[in-house]
Amino acid sequence: MNTVWAETALLPTGWASGVRVDIDASGQIIDVQKNVPAVGEQTPFLLPSPVNAHSHAFQRAMAGLTERRGPNPNDSFWTWRQLMYRFLDQLTPEHVEAITAFVQMEMLEAGYAANIEFHYLHHQPGGVPYDNLAETSERIAAATDQTGIGLCLLPVHYEFGGCDGRALTAGQIRFGNDLNRFKELHGGAVSTLSSLPKDTGFGVAPHSLRAVSVENLQSYNALFPTGPIHMHLAEQLPEVDEVQKQWGARPVEWALDNMELDARWCLIHCTQMTAQETVNLAQSGAVAGLCPITESSLGDGTFDAIRWTNSGGAIAVGSDSNVRIALSEELRTLDYSQRLRDGTRASLASVEYSTGRRMFEGILSGGAQASQRKTGRLEAGYWADMLTLDTSSEHLWGRQNDTVLDAWIFAGDDRLVTNVWSAGRHMVKDGEHIARANIVAAYLKTIDALKDDL
Repeated sequence: MNTVWAETALLPTGWASGVRVDIDASGQIIDVQKNVPAVGEQTPFLLPSPVNAHSHAFQRAMAGLTERRGPNPNDSFWTWRQLMYRFLDQLTPEHVEAITAFVQMEMLEAGYAANIEFHYLHHQPGGVPYDNLAETSERIAAATDQTGIGLCLLPVHYEFGGCDGRALTAGQIRFGNDLNRFKELHGGAVSTLSSLPKDTGFGVAPHSLRAVSVENLQSYNALFPTGPIHMHLAEQLPEVDEVQKQWGARPVEWALDNMELDARWCLIHCTQMTAQETVNLAQSGAVAGLCPITESSLGDGTFDAIRWTNSGGAIAVGSDSNVRIALSEELRTLDYSQRLRDGTRASLASVEYSTGRRMFEGILSGGAQASQRKTGRLEAGYWADMLTLDTSSEHLWGRQNDTVLDAWIFAGDDRLVTNVWSAGRHMVKDGEHIARANIVAAYLKTIDALKDDL
């Protein structure tokens, strides 16, 4: 048994003092006590650690390579996507493993204890499958074994290049599988996870309304009866226009009318919704998977977080394109987007909780739901996914309880994260991952092997 004691900790019942957390050998919390003397490993400020709800790991290696304007004066998500396709054609399975380990390390150092990997880079350049159909999924698992992050792997189903069923482009061909081959790939990917710890999870991800047939989208709950289901939805205006033209309804409207959306589902982005769509989707029980830094970077639009949360909707945050891994900045960007749009302040706060507290508790529960991981609470029976903050920092000095969260998110950054445990595995100590040197060395070797002439 391992014991962590905190002067202050955030429990399901609220802030508490003198908190003792006992963890068994599997990484589960077996007991939590408050108002008890210091014992074991001691820290001033302990929080549950959230899940990174959406990541395309390989994109981390192209961060900073797309900030130039070419001959097209209307640079957008769609021109960025073409650059991304050119970049991924250079990647080998070895590159995927090294990049994934690096980005998972960064996630842990930012305060995330677990990662949901939305994994669609399945095949060789040109689209020929590897001899092992789940080769790249196996590389994700190998990276996870290095980093110790809690993994929920979502192999992605990608059939078509658009709602009209057109063939995949050269850039997309590495993603493609019909349903039968995808089932085989999914089974192989799940098998690769057997060597990882017991907290490892898996699910499935139909990429988007554009990429999977109507028949398969309507059958997903039956085709994959267990585990979370994630899908990109209503990210860009051209996507809205395409779905409406081909299928006669806006994406959210079509999904609500034709798919069994419920608490198993996490819909990613949803930055192009009407007010009524926002309310209706929130009431479906699905989680909104928000990626504010990426959504800002790609010009996706602004998610209506105020209407969504006031309608009872659950939220989670992820790093998506991984252009920057920064938990506190994801939350800051989410809140600032609401302030800029509406000309207001603290709009995501409530009468009971500050802005930081309400957002943080929201992503704890939403991330747990989106991953189907028993996490987000310092409570017996939950995985010991935990982080500590440096309250001796000038950014947090003199702050208490909710104001520590607010100061971390709005005045500090993720350098204030000092320790992170994932299912009891103490992977970040004094702000650095315990295997940082080896992981960074492999990543730098990969970067040296890749071209940057996008």
